[in-house]
Amino acid sequence: MDARVSPKMEARGLRISFYNERIKRHLNVLDGIDLAVAEGELVSIVGPSGCGKSTFLAAVDGLTRVSGGEVRIDGRVVTKPGPDRAMVFQHDSLFPWRTVLQNVVYGIELQGAMSKSDMRNRGRSLVELVGLKGFEDHFPHELSGGMRQRVNIARALAPDPELLLLDEPFAALDAQTREFMQVELLKILSRAKKTAIFITHQIDEAIFLSNRVAVFSARPARVKEVIEIDLPKERTLALKHQPRFRDLQEHIWRLIEEESARTGLVTAS
Repeated sequence: MDARVSPKMEARGLRISFYNERIKRHLNVLDGIDLAVAEGELVSIVGPSGCGKSTFLAAVDGLTRVSGGEVRIDGRVVTKPGPDRAMVFQHDSLFPWRTVLQNVVYGIELQGAMSKSDMRNRGRSLVELVGLKGFEDHFPHELSGGMRQRVNIARALAPDPELLLLDEPFAALDAQTREFMQVELLKILSRAKKTAIFITHQIDEAIFLSNRVAVFSARPARVKEVIEIDLPKERTLALKHQPRFRDLQEHIWRLIEEESARTGLVTAS
């Protein structure tokens, strides 16, 4: 990130620990995370399984109390959840009794700040944005997995958040649908002009989607390295077969392999 640009999100020395009642001691999860995300960026976070990626995202969303350090959004310290952030989880969790349109507007319906006609117009524009025009009156069980996740993203975008937080949103999809959804997500975020933090276990997914990839160390996590993804801005799936893409994939895998070896999960080669 350009040091001259004020970050949209900044974590400074972020530490999180939890007290385990069974073993009567604190477990350190995050140990001094420093990470900044500029407006309009998509930054992915990867690392060994269980290193604290989702915990970090929960702290950015204000869902988890920090033990030290801070998270700032547009310079404001995060102390609780707020409308400037929206989370997209692995499972869509759509209400089965609500139509696509009714699911999309659920958040702004709760806020009660819009008239019904404005709310419906906002919902319809988002349904079109995520490529589901014509499916407004369908129910979740009538949609494919990828379509349901598009509804989930539209629902997160409905309150017009400043920052979109995505916690492995495509993990439950089949491999082919997951690839296509990566392309669709880039289109959606570009049209919506949103900043995003994306958690994934898939290195190729992180590279394909991101401006930068942050690699977390094994727990208690620190930022091991932040890699600039120097690939063309316009991305197609064919990019994954290019030599530079494979070089980035190998580099990031080696970083994660080193951390996994430290915990005994793998043997370093």
